[in-house]
Amino acid sequence: MEFSKHNIFSKIKGSDNYYLINLLSGQADILEPDEAHRYINQTIINTQDYVEKGYLVDRAEEEKQFKTKYLNFIDEREKDELQLFFVPWYTCNFNCSYCFQDEYTNANDKVEQDVIDAFFSYIDSQFANRRKYITLFGGEPLLNSPAKKETISNIITEANRRELGIALVTNGYHIVDYIDILKTARIREIQITMDGTQEIHDARRKLKGGKGSFKEISEGVDLLLKNNIPVNLRMVVDKDNIDNLPDLARYAIKQGWTKSPYFKTALGRNYELHHCQNNNKRLFSRIEMYEQVSELVKAYPEILEFHKPAFSIAKFIFENGELPNPLFDSCSGAKTEWAFDYSGHIYACTATVGNAGDDLGTFYPQIELKEDLIEEWQDRDVLAIKDCHNCAVQLACGGGCAAIAKNRTGNLHAPDCKPIKELLELGIEVYNETVEKA
Repeated sequence: MEFSKHNIFSKIKGSDNYYLINLLSGQADILEPDEAHRYINQTIINTQDYVEKGYLVDRAEEEKQFKTKYLNFIDEREKDELQLFFVPWYTCNFNCSYCFQDEYTNANDKVEQDVIDAFFSYIDSQFANRRKYITLFGGEPLLNSPAKKETISNIITEANRRELGIALVTNGYHIVDYIDILKTARIREIQITMDGTQEIHDARRKLKGGKGSFKEISEGVDLLLKNNIPVNLRMVVDKDNIDNLPDLARYAIKQGWTKSPYFKTALGRNYELHHCQNNNKRLFSRIEMYEQVSELVKAYPEILEFHKPAFSIAKFIFENGELPNPLFDSCSGAKTEWAFDYSGHIYACTATVGNAGDDLGTFYPQIELKEDLIEEWQDRDVLAIKDCHNCAVQLACGGGCAAIAKNRTGNLHAPDCKPIKELLELGIEVYNETVEKA
């Protein structure tokens, strides 16, 4: 018997205790210092307990278990709901300080109706027997002109005919202008970005004319929640605005948003994608961002009423009392996620949509698929990424984002490594303290 290569073991931040987690066996334990040192020195006393929990294994038997759970993962993914992004235009009314689409050369004023028809025809035929929903993306999908309102209304009408849900990724500036149209749709959620309270947000997310956008976005969130339309409020975080997180949390609490069952939040790390932000010192690494979030949560616990950070799988463990299923692949591109744009091109995901050279084919004016590239996306998982093979955290990381890996290395099958151990060290500390104070 030997220790499982899937054991994730490290010291909990701010504690003398350690954690031991194995996603393949589905077990997790807190080890006190004496037991942790026995584990480190491989002098454990109760070996049977370690065997029963999958921390000590016969390597051949563990490989069989790995293959079985991998096949189950693939089977379940084939049944998963598809998220189909559609970009009617890349035009935007904002001039955000960190936009990764600002050098795209394919901004357009409108999408032709025959392209919309071709999109729905394609998804009707290609994904006929799959559960699916449509997410409108951009640029900015909710621009306030009669022609653009008519286009969005037409897309919603076609989705309604097929009983498909609609989600939107929007800057939220024109929600008030679109509310009557939105109320006709089967809205799954509307993701809106708010990067802090008014002064901070308005410095980062201005209209192209220089005017701030906070007030209109806040009014839009109020209106959506009043109409029971789900909102996912996203804060894009870097070193310029991280300290404003407590103030934004208090603002959302004061507005009553956090009491609504239709309100949830996300923290998005501002990061380099494609051309943007090379050597930009305001960007956090993943662990730097969560180190800052951890310290802020300890100093301002009201943040947790606004947002509960994932800290890898730490939040899941404390909320569910068990581990999630092992993650053999964290990239949904060309598997459970596809992206389509007004030009008739098909892409794997939102991180590649519209970027020259990243298309996987066309749905208009004719269907032409780059099968070799699609296969490369679909094959990418921890088995295909060589650097993942002997990594203890592979089943919590899943290989990371393919687009980021390709952007960094030129190789789609390179890893986009996540600091899983360090995130768990932080997260277990934060949520342990939360439980102890409850």
